[in-house]
Amino acid sequence: MKTILGLTIMMISFQVAVAQTDSIKTVAPTITGSVDLYYRYNFSNPRTGFTNNYTSFTNSQNSFELGMASIRADHSFGKVSATIDLGFGRRAEEFSYANPDHSSLFAVKQAYVSYAISDHLKLTMGKWATHIGYEVPDAYLNRNYSMDYMFTYGPFSHTGLKAEIGLGKRSALILGVANTTDHVSDRVSRKYAIAQFSTGTKDDKVRAYVNYQGTYGGAFSLTQFDLVVNATVTSKFSLGYNGTVQMVKPEGISSASWWGSAVYVTADPIAAFGITLRAEYFDNKKGVVSAPATSIFDVTLSPNFRVGNLTIIPELRLDAGKDKIFEKNDDTGIKTTVTGILAATYHF
Repeated sequence: MKTILGLTIMMISFQVAVAQTDSIKTVAPTITGSVDLYYRYNFSNPRTGFTNNYTSFTNSQNSFELGMASIRADHSFGKVSATIDLGFGRRAEEFSYANPDHSSLFAVKQAYVSYAISDHLKLTMGKWATHIGYEVPDAYLNRNYSMDYMFTYGPFSHTGLKAEIGLGKRSALILGVANTTDHVSDRVSRKYAIAQFSTGTKDDKVRAYVNYQGTYGGAFSLTQFDLVVNATVTSKFSLGYNGTVQMVKPEGISSASWWGSAVYVTADPIAAFGITLRAEYFDNKKGVVSAPATSIFDVTLSPNFRVGNLTIIPELRLDAGKDKIFEKNDDTGIKTTVTGILAATYHF
């Protein structure tokens, strides 16, 4: 009997081990990645080292540049999932600018774990790219290669805890609390509340996202409201809109705000070619953020030539300021400047 019992235990143990091995094989992580590179030339060609650029990720002149090389792993097991998203290059460093005391964190674009309590409620803790705005840090996910002003001076990421709540088939709500915007580590008592409400039409051809971030605790106050709308007009033509306003009140100083508004017009006549026109107005007349204290209008035309997962973007951009915030080759100030970019993105 002891021999039979021992053999039975060994067989059960072997079956459990095999089952565990099989289950591990069936939940292997999904690995994805991307790389982007570009050449930028500003036709005003300033000679003082100034690049006539006030937006993120393309602060160069007459130079071939590596944007970012990214590698991402996603893994799930039952109701639990985790994501590790690493980036290397200038784009990744600028994305994680707020963590100079933790240089190793420059590479960590996103790192979070999630637990699905039910089909309609999921909790996530860690660092993730912001929900605010139309554009995203990964170049291959944007139709324009250069970034707009609203992305540049809005939030990049949040580190904290959020709840994603399903509200039926087409609507959802995100509520969360996070560190100071863009900071992985915080030493202040002030925290940020974040939120998003999303919904769409019955055919899902129009989707709207109402986004929010705001401080609580401490004397400094920041509040931002943001709206994104995507509309699919036909299978080959779509429209996008982003509008945002951010209000800031430092301690002992009266409040001030900056705001912006942009329209995206996209046409995809064939699978191998598409084109997007972005027109943006950015108002920072009160000097709330580090951009020039004026208003700027920019128009960007970005053809997209696709060969499989490779996209080539020969982009032309015009920036026009209310004041002389750009420079010519002789160091004189000018209100308007034109920039050309040749970019390539690849993802897998």
